[in-house]
Amino acid sequence: MVIKNVELETVCGITSTLPENDLPEIAFAGKSNVGKSSLINGLMNRKSLARTSSQPGKTQTINYYNINKELYFVDLPGYGFANVSVEVKAKWGKMIEKYLKESKMLREVFLLIDIRHKPGANDIQMYDWIVANGYKPIIIATKLDKINRSQVQKQIKLIKDALQVEKGTIVFPYSAQTKQGRDEIYAYIEERVLECRQ
Repeated sequence: MVIKNVELETVCGITSTLPENDLPEIAFAGKSNVGKSSLINGLMNRKSLARTSSQPGKTQTINYYNINKELYFVDLPGYGFANVSVEVKAKWGKMIEKYLKESKMLREVFLLIDIRHKPGANDIQMYDWIVANGYKPIIIATKLDKINRSQVQKQIKLIKDALQVEKGTIVFPYSAQTKQGRDEIYAYIEERVLECRQ
């Protein structure tokens, strides 16, 4: 997959109406500090189009990136950020749920989980939400460079067991530092977009 042009086309806040797109959408969900912006920038070959921050919880909107005028990467608000009020967290949750329910062009949801840790209650809730809305999440196990190669399969099993994933669920280990896993994610996205066009 060669990414030639990328444009941040639409930004939706809590009260915004979701856009009526006619291109396939691929959504990215994950905890606030899981490396979602780094993954999206890595996939788009851009350094800082998706805003990364040392302060988690930066993505508070739903951001639509038009990729090659062929599809959208949709960056959902990071969840589970401790330093916001319960009220704000509830609003972010409603935004994500509204998107999962109402988007007509959503084709795939990537759920990012930190490979170093057992998924927490927020991750499990997000996984269950995605499934309840009729999607089979693809797991991206981020921060791959932070663990030894010998630990990878053990950590993937830990993630799958904690989320109680459906049989056949795909897990892509990924490193924002080395870009390991990026080609596999590209190939998967390409395959899904081609399927959408048929």
